[in-house]
This record gives sequence, C-alpha cells and structure tokens, in this order.
Amino acid sequence: MEETAEHVSHAVNLNNNTIAPTARTRVKRLPKRASYDRDAIYSILDTALVCHVGFALGGQPYVIPTLHVRIADRLYIHGSAASRMLGAAAEGTPIAVTVTHIDGLVLARSAFHHSVNYRSVVILGAATLVADPVEKFAVMKGLIDHVTPGRWDHIRHPNDKELAATSVLSIPIVEASSKLRSGDPLDDEADYAMPVWAGQIPFTTKSLTPVFDARLDPSTPVPAHVAEYRLPANRGARVT
Repeated sequence: MEETAEHVSHAVNLNNNTIAPTARTRVKRLPKRASYDRDAIYSILDTALVCHVGFALGGQPYVIPTLHVRIADRLYIHGSAASRMLGAAAEGTPIAVTVTHIDGLVLARSAFHHSVNYRSVVILGAATLVADPVEKFAVMKGLIDHVTPGRWDHIRHPNDKELAATSVLSIPIVEASSKLRSGDPLDDEADYAMPVWAGQIPFTTKSLTPVFDARLDPSTPVPAHVAEYRLPANRGARVT
C-alpha cells in the first residue's frame, strides 16, 4: 500500500480557529496530510454517526464503537451505566476517540502506491462524567437529533429511571488532529507509462426506504424526518 505519497497539503496556521498540535497529536507520518483546523475537525465529527473509543484497562487495550455527538467544543458519548468502557473513562482512564470516513479506493499502477481517500480525526484526553441531569437530558436530545434530526419532538423522552441507567461522558476537543487524503494515485514517475488502469473508485453512503415496525399500525403517517431522512454526511453544514 502507498507509503510515501503526500497528496493533501494543509499548512498549520496557528490562529483562533486552529487547535494547537501537541507532542501526542502532531502528525508525524505524512504531515502534509494533517489539519489542525477546528472547522475541518468538527466537520469530520459532525458527518459521522459512529466513533471508536480506545482505552486500556488492567494492561488490556480495548476499542469500542459507539454513537457520539459534538456540542460546541466537546464530544459526548453515551452508553449503559454498567459499561466497562464508560466506567473506566469516568474514573480518569485516558481515552482516544477516532472517527474515519473512507471516501474511495485509490488504484495505482504499482501495488506499493495503492491507497484510500479518507478523512479522519483523533481526539486524546480524559473524559468526565456528566452528572447534571439537565445537561445529560440536553446531550440525549442532541444525540437523537444528530442521528435523526427532528426525531426528539416525536418520541417519548427519557424518564428518571432511564436517565439513571445511562452514562454520558464529555470529552473536551482540545487535543485533536485530523488527517486527510484525496485525489489520484501518486505513482513512481517511471510507472506512468505502464498500460495499467489507474484512478479512483469513489464511495458514497445513503439511506434506503424506511421499513415499518411489524407492530406499527400501518395507518400511522410517516413523519417528514423519516421519509426525507439523510445521513449526516449528506446534510448541510451544522454550526454550534
């Protein structure tokens, strides 16, 4: 796979909209693909449904997928109050959160320079448990509306028992970086004359026709937020 090509260039311009890289988040492998721009990082987070949370417990590393939502400069994840991952993170165990979009395959003339086009974010830090029930309720609303905008106004909201059974963690987005690749393969100059097809196979994801719950009254109207649902990557930009 591709090892040396540097296709996407993002200058590190430390201004108010840049998250200053640290020794842990500064991209060392293909640094020209790195971006510390806050808007770029937020866009990658906001157009994803799933993140992966990495942590070590008792010397054993774990990586757990979960849903997330960004609200202002914090990332929130949730799960069962009995979750090992959430419990460890709430007790101060350092975590790493990653989000990756795969935008397509990059097929080169040589095996070595095959690659993928992608956008990714890594966030490092310590999470805190959201104890305030008002904040927890707001995060639950934010999460539901991130996954399915408009859904919150159509459903029963969580009661006290359900809120108590749910843990919500808050991770500040202060130690983060993104890395991106786009465009054509970058072959060795001598290989461009080879009669081998090279280029990109772009990917896209989309939602399909909603499927009724088997126990739903078939006369129940389909709300607009269901009938017109679009994945986060296919919605307009979100600013918070």
